[in-house]
Amino acid sequence: MSKIVKDTKFDQYLDFPCNFSFKVLGLADERLVDQVMAVIRQHTHACDYSPTVKPSAKGNYHSVAVNVTVTSKDHIELLYTELGKIELVRYVL
Repeated sequence: MSKIVKDTKFDQYLDFPCNFSFKVLGLADERLVDQVMAVIRQHTHACDYSPTVKPSAKGNYHSVAVNVTVTSKDHIELLYTELGKIELVRYVL
């Protein structure tokens, strides 16, 4: 299996380590926040991040926003990739 290379410019615009905000849009399921935070904890050194959850207008989806300390461009890309693998997740912004 080949590794997907992302051509992001995060390293040109950010000084690492820094805070970076991830917004995860997923199905309105009670497991969503726990699954998102499990991925965040798995790939970061801190475990005290506090997510903000907002339901969509019709209540079918939830937006989970969390600020994370990232250490590199590769770290950001890894988190985007791993968060996107969660079955309940539809988009990672």
